[in-house]
Amino acid sequence: MPQVVRSRNGALHGPSPVPPLPHRFRSLADRESVEVLHRAARVLVASLPALTDRLVEALYAQEPAYRAAIDSDRAEVWQEVHHSLRHNVGSLIQPREFRESAHRTSRWIGEIRAEQGVPLDAVLHAFRMGGAMVWQDLVDETARRDPDDIRLLVHVAADVWNFVDEHCGVVADAYRQAERRLSWRRENRQRLMVAALLDGTARIADLAEAAEMLGLPEQGRYAVLAVAEGRRSAAGPADAGVARHGPGSAARPPVVLPAAHPGAAALWHPGPDAEFAILPLTGPPGELSELAAALDVPAGTRAGIGSAVEGLAALGDARRLAETALRACPATGGTVLLDEHLPDALVVSSPALAGALADRVLGPLDRLDPADRDVIVETLTAWLDADGSAQRAGARLYCHRNTVLNRLRRFEQLTGRCLTRPRDAVEVSLALAARRLLGT
Repeated sequence: MPQVVRSRNGALHGPSPVPPLPHRFRSLADRESVEVLHRAARVLVASLPALTDRLVEALYAQEPAYRAAIDSDRAEVWQEVHHSLRHNVGSLIQPREFRESAHRTSRWIGEIRAEQGVPLDAVLHAFRMGGAMVWQDLVDETARRDPDDIRLLVHVAADVWNFVDEHCGVVADAYRQAERRLSWRRENRQRLMVAALLDGTARIADLAEAAEMLGLPEQGRYAVLAVAEGRRSAAGPADAGVARHGPGSAARPPVVLPAAHPGAAALWHPGPDAEFAILPLTGPPGELSELAAALDVPAGTRAGIGSAVEGLAALGDARRLAETALRACPATGGTVLLDEHLPDALVVSSPALAGALADRVLGPLDRLDPADRDVIVETLTAWLDADGSAQRAGARLYCHRNTVLNRLRRFEQLTGRCLTRPRDAVEVSLALAARRLLGT
Protein backbone atom coordinates (compact mmCIF):
# COMPACT_ATOMS: atom_id res chain seq x y z
CA MET A 1 0.00 0.00 0.00
CA PRO A 2 1.31 3.49 -0.68
CA GLN A 3 3.04 5.12 2.26
CA VAL A 4 0.37 7.66 3.10
CA VAL A 5 -2.24 5.00 3.68
CA ARG A 6 -0.15 2.44 5.52
CA SER A 7 -1.84 0.90 8.56
CA ARG A 8 -2.31 3.43 11.32
CA ASN A 9 -2.30 0.57 13.82
CA GLY A 10 1.33 -0.08 13.05
CA ALA A 11 2.14 3.60 13.38
CA LEU A 12 0.88 3.62 16.94
CA HIS A 13 3.29 0.96 18.18
CA GLY A 14 6.16 3.44 18.44
CA PRO A 15 7.30 5.20 21.62
CA SER A 16 3.91 6.78 22.25
CA PRO A 17 1.77 4.75 24.69
CA VAL A 18 -1.44 5.65 22.85
CA PRO A 19 -3.64 2.56 22.39
CA PRO A 20 -4.03 1.50 18.74
CA LEU A 21 -7.17 2.54 16.91
CA PRO A 22 -9.42 -0.24 15.71
CA HIS A 23 -9.19 -0.99 11.99
CA ARG A 24 -12.69 -0.09 10.90
CA PHE A 25 -12.33 0.11 7.14
CA ARG A 26 -10.52 -1.23 4.13
CA SER A 27 -8.57 1.53 2.45
CA LEU A 28 -9.64 2.29 -1.10
CA ALA A 29 -6.47 4.23 -1.92
CA ASP A 30 -4.33 3.31 -4.90
CA ARG A 31 -1.22 4.87 -6.37
CA GLU A 32 -3.16 7.38 -8.45
CA SER A 33 -5.28 8.65 -5.54
CA VAL A 34 -2.19 8.94 -3.32
CA GLU A 35 -0.45 11.02 -5.98
CA VAL A 36 -3.46 13.36 -6.06
CA LEU A 37 -3.23 13.69 -2.27
CA HIS A 38 0.52 14.42 -2.44
CA ARG A 39 0.10 17.16 -5.04
CA ALA A 40 -2.54 18.94 -2.99
CA ALA A 41 -0.58 18.51 0.25
CA ARG A 42 2.56 20.07 -1.27
CA VAL A 43 0.55 23.18 -2.11
CA LEU A 44 -0.63 23.30 1.52
CA VAL A 45 2.95 23.10 2.75
CA ALA A 46 3.83 26.11 0.60
CA SER A 47 0.90 28.13 2.01
CA LEU A 48 1.16 27.07 5.67
CA PRO A 49 1.40 30.65 7.07
CA ALA A 50 -1.97 31.55 5.55
CA LEU A 51 -3.48 28.26 6.73
CA THR A 52 -2.12 28.93 10.22
CA ASP A 53 -3.66 32.40 10.24
CA ARG A 54 -7.07 31.01 9.33
CA LEU A 55 -6.90 28.22 11.92
CA VAL A 56 -5.89 30.62 14.73
CA GLU A 57 -8.78 32.92 13.79
CA ALA A 58 -11.16 29.96 13.71
CA LEU A 59 -9.97 28.81 17.15
CA TYR A 60 -10.49 32.29 18.55
CA ALA A 61 -14.00 32.46 17.11
CA GLN A 62 -15.20 28.90 17.81
CA GLU A 63 -13.29 27.61 20.85
CA PRO A 64 -13.67 29.86 23.92
CA ALA A 65 -11.05 27.94 25.89
CA TYR A 66 -8.36 29.15 23.47
CA ARG A 67 -9.30 32.83 23.55
CA ALA A 68 -7.41 33.66 26.73
CA ALA A 69 -4.23 32.02 25.41
CA ILE A 70 -4.53 33.83 22.07
CA ASP A 71 -5.22 37.16 23.77
CA SER A 72 -2.27 36.60 26.08
CA ASP A 73 0.28 35.65 23.44
CA ARG A 74 -1.05 35.28 19.90
CA ALA A 75 2.45 34.82 18.47
CA GLU A 76 3.15 31.84 20.71
CA VAL A 77 -0.13 30.15 19.80
CA TRP A 78 0.51 30.90 16.12
CA GLN A 79 3.93 29.23 16.28
CA GLU A 80 2.46 26.20 18.03
CA VAL A 81 -0.30 25.81 15.42
CA HIS A 82 2.16 26.35 12.57
CA HIS A 83 4.56 23.75 13.99
CA SER A 84 1.78 21.20 14.34
CA LEU A 85 0.41 21.82 10.83
CA ARG A 86 3.87 21.62 9.29
CA HIS A 87 4.57 18.22 10.80
CA ASN A 88 1.10 16.80 10.27
CA VAL A 89 0.74 17.95 6.66
CA GLY A 90 4.30 16.75 6.07
CA SER A 91 3.25 13.35 7.42
CA LEU A 92 0.69 13.06 4.65
CA ILE A 93 3.50 13.29 2.12
CA GLN A 94 6.42 11.62 3.93
CA PRO A 95 5.05 9.62 6.86
CA ARG A 96 8.35 7.90 7.71
CA GLU A 97 10.28 11.16 7.88
CA PHE A 98 7.63 13.14 9.78
CA ARG A 99 5.77 10.55 11.83
CA GLU A 100 7.89 10.67 14.98
CA SER A 101 8.30 14.44 14.99
CA ALA A 102 4.53 14.83 14.39
CA HIS A 103 3.83 12.57 17.37
CA ARG A 104 6.29 14.48 19.53
CA THR A 105 4.59 17.74 18.59
CA SER A 106 1.15 16.35 19.42
CA ARG A 107 2.39 14.99 22.74
CA TRP A 108 3.99 18.34 23.56
CA ILE A 109 0.75 20.18 22.79
CA GLY A 110 -1.22 17.78 25.00
CA GLU A 111 1.20 18.32 27.89
CA ILE A 112 1.40 22.10 27.59
CA ARG A 113 -2.37 22.50 27.33
CA ALA A 114 -2.83 20.33 30.45
CA GLU A 115 -0.38 22.57 32.32
CA GLN A 116 -2.29 25.63 31.15
CA GLY A 117 -5.59 24.16 32.32
CA VAL A 118 -7.21 24.16 28.87
CA PRO A 119 -9.96 21.49 28.92
CA LEU A 120 -9.14 18.31 27.03
CA ASP A 121 -12.35 18.56 25.01
CA ALA A 122 -11.22 21.98 23.78
CA VAL A 123 -7.80 20.64 22.77
CA LEU A 124 -9.35 17.74 20.85
CA HIS A 125 -11.82 20.11 19.22
CA ALA A 126 -8.90 22.28 18.09
CA PHE A 127 -7.17 19.26 16.51
CA ARG A 128 -10.34 18.22 14.71
CA MET A 129 -10.87 21.78 13.50
CA GLY A 130 -7.35 21.69 12.10
CA GLY A 131 -8.02 18.33 10.46
CA ALA A 132 -11.24 19.62 8.90
CA MET A 133 -9.50 22.74 7.59
CA VAL A 134 -6.63 20.72 6.11
CA TRP A 135 -9.05 18.32 4.44
CA GLN A 136 -11.14 21.16 3.01
CA ASP A 137 -8.00 22.81 1.59
CA LEU A 138 -6.94 19.49 0.05
CA VAL A 139 -10.34 19.22 -1.62
CA ASP A 140 -10.31 22.85 -2.78
CA GLU A 141 -6.81 22.59 -4.22
CA THR A 142 -7.65 19.34 -6.04
CA ALA A 143 -10.85 20.88 -7.45
CA ARG A 144 -8.92 23.95 -8.60
CA ARG A 145 -6.24 21.88 -10.34
CA ASP A 146 -8.46 19.17 -11.84
CA PRO A 147 -12.07 18.67 -10.70
CA ASP A 148 -12.07 15.12 -12.04
CA ASP A 149 -9.46 14.16 -9.43
CA ILE A 150 -11.94 14.78 -6.61
CA ARG A 151 -13.25 11.23 -7.06
CA LEU A 152 -9.71 9.93 -6.48
CA LEU A 153 -9.16 12.09 -3.41
CA VAL A 154 -12.30 10.64 -1.84
CA HIS A 155 -10.53 7.25 -1.77
CA VAL A 156 -8.03 8.55 0.81
CA ALA A 157 -10.56 10.45 2.95
CA ALA A 158 -10.87 7.65 5.52
CA ASP A 159 -7.06 7.40 5.75
CA VAL A 160 -6.72 11.13 6.38
CA TRP A 161 -9.38 11.14 9.10
CA ASN A 162 -7.88 8.02 10.64
CA PHE A 163 -4.64 10.01 10.80
CA VAL A 164 -6.46 12.87 12.58
CA ASP A 165 -8.00 10.44 15.08
CA GLU A 166 -4.57 8.91 15.70
CA HIS A 167 -3.16 12.28 16.70
CA CYS A 168 -6.19 13.03 18.84
CA GLY A 169 -5.35 9.81 20.70
CA VAL A 170 -1.73 10.91 21.10
CA VAL A 171 -2.83 14.30 22.42
CA ALA A 172 -5.39 12.82 24.82
CA ASP A 173 -2.92 10.32 26.25
CA ALA A 174 -0.22 12.98 26.75
CA TYR A 175 -2.79 15.35 28.29
CA ARG A 176 -4.00 12.75 30.80
CA GLN A 177 -0.48 11.73 31.76
CA ALA A 178 0.47 15.38 32.31
CA GLU A 179 -2.75 15.91 34.28
CA ARG A 180 -1.89 12.99 36.57
CA ARG A 181 1.61 14.36 37.11
CA LEU A 182 0.26 17.83 37.86
CA SER A 183 -2.36 16.43 40.22
CA TRP A 184 0.29 14.44 42.07
CA ARG A 185 2.51 17.52 42.35
CA ARG A 186 -0.36 19.64 43.66
CA GLU A 187 -1.36 17.01 46.20
CA ASN A 188 2.26 16.50 47.25
CA ARG A 189 2.79 20.26 47.65
CA GLN A 190 -0.38 20.45 49.72
CA ARG A 191 0.75 17.54 51.92
CA LEU A 192 4.14 19.14 52.45
CA MET A 193 2.57 22.50 53.23
CA VAL A 194 0.09 21.00 55.73
CA ALA A 195 2.93 19.03 57.34
CA ALA A 196 5.03 22.20 57.68
CA LEU A 197 2.10 24.10 59.22
CA LEU A 198 1.39 21.34 61.74
CA ASP A 199 5.08 20.96 62.57
CA GLY A 200 5.39 24.71 63.07
CA THR A 201 8.20 24.88 60.49
CA ALA A 202 6.34 26.84 57.79
CA ARG A 203 8.03 30.13 56.93
CA ILE A 204 6.10 33.32 57.57
CA ALA A 205 6.77 34.30 53.94
CA ASP A 206 4.96 31.13 52.77
CA LEU A 207 1.77 31.64 54.79
CA ALA A 208 -0.04 33.66 52.12
CA GLU A 209 0.72 30.98 49.52
CA ALA A 210 -0.39 28.27 51.96
CA ALA A 211 -3.67 30.08 52.61
CA GLU A 212 -4.38 30.31 48.89
CA MET A 213 -3.34 26.72 48.21
CA LEU A 214 -5.44 25.28 51.04
CA GLY A 215 -8.37 27.68 50.71
CA LEU A 216 -8.01 28.85 54.32
CA PRO A 217 -7.82 32.38 55.75
CA GLU A 218 -4.32 33.27 56.90
CA GLN A 219 -5.57 35.03 60.02
CA GLY A 220 -8.52 32.77 60.84
CA ARG A 221 -9.17 30.85 64.06
CA TYR A 222 -8.21 27.19 64.09
CA ALA A 223 -8.04 24.11 66.26
CA VAL A 224 -6.47 20.75 65.53
CA LEU A 225 -8.10 17.36 66.05
CA ALA A 226 -5.84 14.36 66.73
CA VAL A 227 -7.13 10.79 66.26
CA ALA A 228 -5.44 7.50 67.17
CA GLU A 229 -6.16 3.93 68.13
CA GLY A 230 -7.08 3.09 71.68
CA ARG A 231 -4.06 2.01 73.72
CA ARG A 232 -3.73 -1.46 75.13
CA SER A 233 -5.07 -1.75 78.66
CA ALA A 234 -5.32 -4.46 81.28
CA ALA A 235 -8.42 -5.77 79.50
CA GLY A 236 -6.49 -6.25 76.26
CA PRO A 237 -6.54 -4.42 72.92
CA ALA A 238 -9.10 -1.66 72.60
CA ASP A 239 -10.39 -3.04 69.31
CA ALA A 240 -8.60 -5.48 67.06
CA GLY A 241 -10.33 -3.97 64.04
CA VAL A 242 -9.25 -0.41 64.72
CA ALA A 243 -6.71 1.08 62.30
CA ARG A 244 -5.25 4.46 61.65
CA HIS A 245 -7.27 6.87 59.58
CA GLY A 246 -5.43 8.20 56.58
CA PRO A 247 -4.42 7.48 52.98
CA GLY A 248 -4.49 3.77 52.28
CA SER A 249 -6.26 2.73 55.51
CA ALA A 250 -9.85 1.54 55.55
CA ALA A 251 -9.98 -0.94 58.45
CA ARG A 252 -12.15 1.37 60.56
CA PRO A 253 -14.59 4.14 59.72
CA PRO A 254 -13.00 7.57 60.03
CA VAL A 255 -14.00 10.04 62.70
CA VAL A 256 -17.01 11.86 61.27
CA LEU A 257 -17.32 15.59 61.81
CA PRO A 258 -20.83 17.07 62.03
CA ALA A 259 -21.88 18.18 58.55
CA ALA A 260 -23.21 21.53 59.76
CA HIS A 261 -19.86 22.51 61.27
CA PRO A 262 -17.31 24.43 59.15
CA GLY A 263 -14.70 21.92 60.29
CA ALA A 264 -16.52 19.20 58.34
CA ALA A 265 -14.25 20.17 55.43
CA ALA A 266 -11.18 19.67 57.62
CA LEU A 267 -7.79 18.98 56.07
CA TRP A 268 -6.54 15.59 57.26
CA HIS A 269 -2.88 14.75 57.55
CA PRO A 270 -1.32 11.41 58.61
CA GLY A 271 1.31 11.35 61.35
CA PRO A 272 3.46 8.52 62.69
CA ASP A 273 1.28 7.94 65.76
CA ALA A 274 -1.94 9.82 65.01
CA GLU A 275 -3.98 11.47 62.29
CA PHE A 276 -4.50 15.22 62.42
CA ALA A 277 -7.27 17.44 61.09
CA ILE A 278 -7.07 21.21 60.78
CA LEU A 279 -10.42 22.62 61.88
CA PRO A 280 -11.41 26.14 60.74
CA LEU A 281 -13.41 27.91 63.45
CA THR A 282 -15.95 30.61 62.68
CA GLY A 283 -18.50 30.29 65.45
CA PRO A 284 -18.90 31.51 69.06
CA PRO A 285 -16.53 30.63 71.94
CA GLY A 286 -18.48 27.46 72.75
CA GLU A 287 -18.01 26.12 69.24
CA LEU A 288 -15.36 23.57 70.22
CA SER A 289 -17.55 22.15 72.99
CA GLU A 290 -20.40 21.65 70.51
CA LEU A 291 -18.02 20.08 68.02
CA ALA A 292 -16.60 17.66 70.60
CA ALA A 293 -20.11 16.64 71.67
CA ALA A 294 -21.22 16.03 68.09
CA LEU A 295 -18.08 14.21 66.99
CA ASP A 296 -18.79 10.66 65.78
CA VAL A 297 -15.86 8.62 67.11
CA PRO A 298 -15.80 4.85 66.40
CA ALA A 299 -15.52 2.52 69.38
CA GLY A 300 -11.94 1.97 70.47
CA THR A 301 -10.71 5.23 68.93
CA ARG A 302 -9.24 8.16 70.85
CA ALA A 303 -9.82 11.75 69.73
CA GLY A 304 -8.24 14.87 71.20
CA ILE A 305 -9.17 18.46 70.33
CA GLY A 306 -6.73 21.19 71.25
CA SER A 307 -7.47 24.78 72.20
CA ALA A 308 -8.23 27.39 69.55
CA VAL A 309 -5.35 29.40 68.10
CA GLU A 310 -5.18 32.49 65.90
CA GLY A 311 -3.78 32.23 62.37
CA LEU A 312 -2.08 29.58 60.27
CA ALA A 313 1.26 30.45 61.87
CA ALA A 314 0.02 29.01 65.18
CA LEU A 315 -1.04 25.60 63.82
CA GLY A 316 2.13 24.00 65.21
CA ASP A 317 1.02 25.04 68.71
CA ALA A 318 -2.51 23.79 67.93
CA ARG A 319 -1.13 20.37 66.96
CA ARG A 320 0.85 20.09 70.19
CA LEU A 321 -2.25 21.00 72.18
CA ALA A 322 -4.24 18.35 70.30
CA GLU A 323 -1.57 15.74 71.07
CA THR A 324 -1.80 16.67 74.75
CA ALA A 325 -5.58 16.23 74.60
CA LEU A 326 -5.08 12.88 72.87
CA ARG A 327 -2.77 11.68 75.64
CA ALA A 328 -5.47 12.65 78.13
CA CYS A 329 -7.99 10.34 76.43
CA PRO A 330 -9.01 7.12 78.20
CA ALA A 331 -7.01 4.12 77.02
CA THR A 332 -10.12 2.42 75.69
CA GLY A 333 -11.21 5.36 73.54
CA GLY A 334 -13.27 8.52 73.72
CA THR A 335 -13.08 12.23 73.01
CA VAL A 336 -11.24 14.83 75.09
CA LEU A 337 -11.54 18.57 74.56
CA LEU A 338 -8.40 20.07 76.08
CA ASP A 339 -10.14 23.16 77.46
CA GLU A 340 -12.41 20.92 79.55
CA HIS A 341 -9.66 18.59 80.83
CA LEU A 342 -6.81 20.93 81.77
CA PRO A 343 -5.88 19.08 85.02
CA ASP A 344 -5.54 15.85 83.05
CA ALA A 345 -3.49 17.75 80.48
CA LEU A 346 -1.12 18.86 83.22
CA VAL A 347 -0.67 15.25 84.27
CA VAL A 348 0.14 13.88 80.83
CA SER A 349 2.35 16.86 79.99
CA SER A 350 4.83 15.80 82.68
CA PRO A 351 4.56 12.03 83.11
CA ALA A 352 7.59 11.73 85.39
CA LEU A 353 6.35 14.31 87.86
CA ALA A 354 2.80 12.97 87.67
CA GLY A 355 4.09 9.45 88.39
CA ALA A 356 6.07 10.71 91.38
CA LEU A 357 2.98 12.46 92.73
CA ALA A 358 0.86 9.32 92.31
CA ASP A 359 3.43 7.21 94.15
CA ARG A 360 3.67 9.77 96.97
CA VAL A 361 -0.09 10.14 97.44
CA LEU A 362 -1.41 6.68 96.58
CA GLY A 363 1.64 4.56 97.33
CA PRO A 364 0.44 3.47 100.79
CA LEU A 365 -2.63 1.86 99.16
CA ASP A 366 -0.39 -0.53 97.23
CA ARG A 367 0.29 -2.44 100.46
CA LEU A 368 -3.37 -3.48 100.59
CA ASP A 369 -4.96 -6.46 98.93
CA PRO A 370 -5.58 -5.40 95.28
CA ALA A 371 -9.36 -5.83 95.59
CA ASP A 372 -9.43 -3.73 98.77
CA ARG A 373 -7.23 -1.08 97.18
CA ASP A 374 -9.43 -0.90 94.08
CA VAL A 375 -12.55 -0.37 96.22
CA ILE A 376 -10.95 2.62 97.96
CA VAL A 377 -9.72 4.11 94.68
CA GLU A 378 -13.16 3.63 93.08
CA THR A 379 -14.82 5.31 96.05
CA LEU A 380 -12.39 8.24 95.98
CA THR A 381 -13.02 8.72 92.27
CA ALA A 382 -16.80 8.59 92.65
CA TRP A 383 -16.72 11.05 95.59
CA LEU A 384 -14.59 13.55 93.62
CA ASP A 385 -16.82 13.17 90.55
CA ALA A 386 -19.83 13.87 92.78
CA ASP A 387 -18.27 17.15 93.95
CA GLY A 388 -17.63 15.74 97.46
CA SER A 389 -21.17 14.45 98.00
CA ALA A 390 -21.15 11.10 99.84
CA GLN A 391 -24.88 10.71 99.07
CA ARG A 392 -24.42 10.97 95.29
CA ALA A 393 -21.25 8.89 95.39
CA GLY A 394 -23.11 6.14 97.29
CA ALA A 395 -25.92 6.16 94.74
CA ARG A 396 -23.35 5.78 91.97
CA LEU A 397 -21.61 2.91 93.83
CA TYR A 398 -24.86 1.26 95.02
CA CYS A 399 -23.90 1.59 98.70
CA HIS A 400 -24.93 3.69 101.73
CA ARG A 401 -23.41 7.13 102.20
CA ASN A 402 -21.93 5.97 105.53
CA THR A 403 -20.05 3.24 103.66
CA VAL A 404 -18.57 5.92 101.43
CA LEU A 405 -17.54 8.00 104.43
CA ASN A 406 -15.96 4.98 106.15
CA ARG A 407 -13.86 4.21 103.07
CA LEU A 408 -12.76 7.85 102.77
CA ARG A 409 -11.71 7.90 106.46
CA ARG A 410 -9.73 4.73 105.92
CA PHE A 411 -7.95 6.36 102.96
CA GLU A 412 -7.05 9.34 105.16
CA GLN A 413 -5.69 7.04 107.88
CA LEU A 414 -3.56 5.07 105.41
CA THR A 415 -2.13 8.06 103.54
CA GLY A 416 -2.10 10.82 106.11
CA ARG A 417 -4.11 13.03 103.72
CA CYS A 418 -7.12 15.11 104.72
CA LEU A 419 -9.74 15.31 101.98
CA THR A 420 -11.28 18.44 103.48
CA ARG A 421 -7.97 20.25 103.07
CA PRO A 422 -8.02 21.87 99.58
CA ARG A 423 -4.34 21.22 98.83
CA ASP A 424 -4.63 17.54 99.74
CA ALA A 425 -7.83 17.20 97.68
CA VAL A 426 -6.05 18.67 94.64
CA GLU A 427 -3.08 16.32 95.06
CA VAL A 428 -5.37 13.31 95.44
CA SER A 429 -7.31 14.30 92.31
CA LEU A 430 -4.11 14.68 90.26
CA ALA A 431 -2.68 11.43 91.62
CA LEU A 432 -5.82 9.52 90.63
CA ALA A 433 -5.63 11.09 87.14
CA ALA A 434 -2.00 9.97 86.85
CA ARG A 435 -2.90 6.39 87.78
CA ARG A 436 -5.79 6.41 85.32
CA LEU A 437 -3.98 8.04 82.38
CA LEU A 438 -0.41 6.83 82.84
CA GLY A 439 -0.99 3.48 84.54
CA THR A 440 1.55 4.38 87.22
